[in-house]
Amino acid sequence: MSPVSQGASRRLLLAGALAAVSAAVTGCSLGEEATAGGSRRLRIGYFPFPSGDLLVKNRKLLEKELPGYRVTWIKFDSGAAVNQAFLGKSLDIAALGSSPFARGISGGSPIPYKVAWVLDVAGENEALVAREGSGIRDVAGLEGRTVATPFASTSHYSLLAALRTAGLKSSDVKLVDLQPQAILAAWQRGDIDAAYVWLPTLDELRTTGTQLASSKEIGAAGRPTLDLAVVSDDLIARDPAAIDAWRKAQARALRLLTSDPDGSVAAVAAELGISAKDARAQLRQGVFLTPEQVASPDWLGTDGTPGKLLTYVTDTARFLAEQRQIDAAPAEHAVREAFYLKGLPDVLK
Repeated sequence: MSPVSQGASRRLLLAGALAAVSAAVTGCSLGEEATAGGSRRLRIGYFPFPSGDLLVKNRKLLEKELPGYRVTWIKFDSGAAVNQAFLGKSLDIAALGSSPFARGISGGSPIPYKVAWVLDVAGENEALVAREGSGIRDVAGLEGRTVATPFASTSHYSLLAALRTAGLKSSDVKLVDLQPQAILAAWQRGDIDAAYVWLPTLDELRTTGTQLASSKEIGAAGRPTLDLAVVSDDLIARDPAAIDAWRKAQARALRLLTSDPDGSVAAVAAELGISAKDARAQLRQGVFLTPEQVASPDWLGTDGTPGKLLTYVTDTARFLAEQRQIDAAPAEHAVREAFYLKGLPDVLK
């Protein structure tokens, strides 16, 4: 796979931003999104992926914190699309993987957003699976084979890390850029030999495939990936109180995952349109922090004192640069400036 330069890719993202978000926001024009209610409007990007984010949406926890706001939830399939939407100034807050976030803050014109929360740490909920009958038994066996993953995602990052550990370069395999549903279709047609993707598509692949590696294993070996949440610079400037309220809603959701597991399963099942049994199994594969852990030195940290996430994001960007996925990694001070920690941990009390 030949890399696209940072400048060229940024121009492509910007050119496609409005079209991407217009397709995502059904029945609402971009003009309405930008002006309706002024600072009383919040546009939230989310993934159909088992996490506390789905509890916030399903139980309207944010609406309860901000009763005077009009909250719009917009579904995305990948971090690349979220980055496009932020470039198009069409989101205020969104879920975003640590790898696409590292991409977003790289280059001469970083995307105007900052990380403000940790939704989850990737575990067995993202993995590399080889198709049944492919004859592939380990990562090294992928040489010369066709492997699909959503480019610029945490799965893409983890796949590159797995290949490197196995002594392979990205050019040693045929990498195909496909979104989760397209991966499933290609898998069923026999067009691909393996795929690195997340739930719920991952569980469907596992029924007719063999798991070769997981993000939990890759993270333990020094390449962790996370689902973060980012906020636009514009929202930080005009309505920081809304961010505090959103963090409170996210903290409550993380606590509910532990204190009300049955209710959490029901909420996730309803949002994903799956059975309670499947929702419970999928939630068990994720790694969910407590709110106190999120704001601890081990993860996000507090205002003025970023935690280890700063190192994780910096290392991710450096790895992407080494793999020629981006032109150059940002300096550590630039990564630090992409953290919004004001209010932590006090807002969680």
